[in-house]
Amino acid sequence: MIKLEHTIFSAPFMLSAIWIANSPQLPSWKVLFWCFLALLGARSSAMSLNRLIDWQIDALNPRTNQRAIPAGQISPKTVLFLSILGFIFLAVAALNLPRICLYLLPIAIFWLSFYSFVKRFSWLAHFVLGIALGGAALGGWLAVTGSFAVFPVLFALGISFWVAGFDILYALQDLEFDQKQKLYSIPACFGLENALLISKITHLVSLSFFAGASFYLPTAFESWHYLAGFLVLLYGLIYEHWLVEKDLKNINLAFFTANAWISTLFFVCILIPKLN
Repeated sequence: MIKLEHTIFSAPFMLSAIWIANSPQLPSWKVLFWCFLALLGARSSAMSLNRLIDWQIDALNPRTNQRAIPAGQISPKTVLFLSILGFIFLAVAALNLPRICLYLLPIAIFWLSFYSFVKRFSWLAHFVLGIALGGAALGGWLAVTGSFAVFPVLFALGISFWVAGFDILYALQDLEFDQKQKLYSIPACFGLENALLISKITHLVSLSFFAGASFYLPTAFESWHYLAGFLVLLYGLIYEHWLVEKDLKNINLAFFTANAWISTLFFVCILIPKLN
């Protein structure tokens, strides 16, 4: 029911934030364990709730009617239990991290639960989703330092707009269905061509936040590794848009494969100086 490849979008960026925050030392195994438990819990809860809240809509959509709940492979009650269990994991992790993580826990739970309802009344749903995934990187920084800083905020905003941009492309698959069901997405509200343009603009904004974050890197971190990661992002986004504009049938290739490589290679660039 929950696709592992979705987690690949946020996990490498969370790890990148943890690695940068720890410069020049390696992060502790304790921090990594609790961060991964938090990510597991948050992601499982968000995806479970999304499937639960949308299952009747999914049943009507030819693209999604074979998902676990509409196909009868798992009951709504079981999915609700899984979502509650995920939030428990998230709470346990927050209890074992700096106090600020616990203070922010209610906001995280609300945001992860709220996302699935947004597309019923606003095309901003893409950006709400983006902020949810960007929060993983901000959370990784807070787990290490226990305090906010300019770098992680700009970094998280870069991730948020990156996610929103490719989620707009992903929504192209359901353009006609969303219009018929009166669901809000940027493709459904503004049309194919405008959606492609908005996605490009969103990704340009993403790149500007990533670039701006580079000016606030911790002094102990070697900035040229971050620059290498930025170039990976730039190339990956150009390739992603080229794939989609070449043929809309490439959306899944751009959404899953390209974005998984972008986030993973970015983390590899951040990881390299730690291995020297």
